[in-house]
Amino acid sequence: MRNKQIFLLVLFAFVRMQAQEYIPLWEKNKMPNSKGLVIKDSISNERVMQVGTPGIHAFFTSIQENKGAAVLIIPGGGYHHLSYNISGFQLAKWFNTIGINAFVLTHRLPISADIKEREKAPLQDAERAMRIIRKNAVNWKIDTNKIGVMGCSAGGHLAASLGTIKDDFAKVGDELDSYTFQPNFMILISPVIDMGKDGHKGSTENLLGTKPSAELVKKYSLQFQVSDYTPPTFMAHAFNDKVVSPKNSLMFYDSLLSNHIPSSLHIFNQGGHAIALRNNPGSTNLWTDICEQWLEEINILKN
Repeated sequence: MRNKQIFLLVLFAFVRMQAQEYIPLWEKNKMPNSKGLVIKDSISNERVMQVGTPGIHAFFTSIQENKGAAVLIIPGGGYHHLSYNISGFQLAKWFNTIGINAFVLTHRLPISADIKEREKAPLQDAERAMRIIRKNAVNWKIDTNKIGVMGCSAGGHLAASLGTIKDDFAKVGDELDSYTFQPNFMILISPVIDMGKDGHKGSTENLLGTKPSAELVKKYSLQFQVSDYTPPTFMAHAFNDKVVSPKNSLMFYDSLLSNHIPSSLHIFNQGGHAIALRNNPGSTNLWTDICEQWLEEINILKN
């Protein structure tokens, strides 16, 4: 058992080394919404299965290519685990190639035994991560008006929560409280939006529990939370997604339209629930090119 624990710790350290830096979100013993239990970080099959030290993996672009923009990337995993490679690190490296600094979030999972209020923990970590990026923006040569968020699947739900839910769950009484966590743009890939019948049952149960109140379901069904607070949004989904229905993106886009939020929606014919950076079927493989053009249109990629 001890050898297995040592192996997992070494593996997690190796994963962190792939990024240029790993930045913990909270000071020791000051993490909110925690029971104070000792939770060990663990990884299996390119999935983070347990998070004891939430943080961000930093991927900085070169000085010459830096467009002064940044994106917080939130991996998917149904709020059960984090698929950090395919919906995290690979995307971060792509953003670097187009001049955007990227930060991959490792947030606490709501199913953790250490969490007091399960639905708040992931959003607390996401809000804190955005504040850390903004606090260090000058040193990292980042424009504070060009910091966005991206998420895939359940990571898309957390990303969209960051751009719709105004509650400050990350306030802890330190200097970071003064920085806004509101993103300047959002990129949502096959996102979970609804916590009701059109959502993803596993994500809903992991985030809200098996018997959430109607009030809680509505609060985290993000089509009901869009307002003028919500930033411009890019969305890509597949018509044949059998895991997270494209109705989620359609409902969110309808709310964006109703609130006059400039946004771009693309429902591709193929791709299922596996739209990735590369090697997608047919026209789905164009999503990164379209997204890059969109980022230029909203002036994120302009120096």
